[in-house]
Amino acid sequence: MILRLREVSHTYRIKDRQVEAIRGIDLDVAEGEFISLCGPSGCGKTTLLEVMSGLRRPTEGSVELEGKPVAGPSREIGIVFQEDSTFPWRTVLENIEFGMQMLGVPRSERRRRAHDMVDLVGLQGFEATYPHQLSGGMRQRVAIARTLASRPKLVVMDEPFGALDEQTRLILGVELLRIVGETGATAILVTHSIQEAALLSDRIVVLTARPGRVKSVISSPLPKPRGAGVLATHAFAEVSRRIWASLEEDALLAVHRSGAGSN
Repeated sequence: MILRLREVSHTYRIKDRQVEAIRGIDLDVAEGEFISLCGPSGCGKTTLLEVMSGLRRPTEGSVELEGKPVAGPSREIGIVFQEDSTFPWRTVLENIEFGMQMLGVPRSERRRRAHDMVDLVGLQGFEATYPHQLSGGMRQRVAIARTLASRPKLVVMDEPFGALDEQTRLILGVELLRIVGETGATAILVTHSIQEAALLSDRIVVLTARPGRVKSVISSPLPKPRGAGVLATHAFAEVSRRIWASLEEDALLAVHRSGAGSN
């Protein structure tokens, strides 16, 4: 297993009270897997992702990457956020090079890798373009390319296509699945989209309403490589149905508790 979580809990202190975000989470992730985290709003998906990536320390429990404790941010863990994280003063190629530059990769090597990633994410011809000249989906491709160019062993993504329309996010999701597959990275995705989770994942981890606990783990029988054509299949519909069946009760509970809350 590349990633192992044991009895992971996290509690926030907000003014004079404590809010338990996640509780007692056990999870093993195999090398090369694509895992999605689903759950009702406010169930702690983003908190769990931050704990996995070393951005936040668990209140209780342990997180290990290849048998070593995750005690903080690591060059072995790449992160892609929902918000646009491209640098407006850097071109596409320079943005992709940034992470490698911070790691001290020699200029010739990082330029070669950046060109390889441009080809992999389908941005040929845009190497000298600045972010404001790109669509939102293209900027997210740049962010994904920048993360993967540093060759992390684990990539965690927090709703990377959440700001896009459903059709675009599914199209880019298929591209993401191909890109991650070609780089050999292990991927963990937070998503509110049942379709996105069903389309991309080897396994879908469904969390309960807050405090988030593992309610179910749904394995997908969909073959790989996987394209948009799978959306019309009975197998895809069945995976989507199973996700919703697991989510429904806790999603309603979350709505009744606090309305449309956030993570």
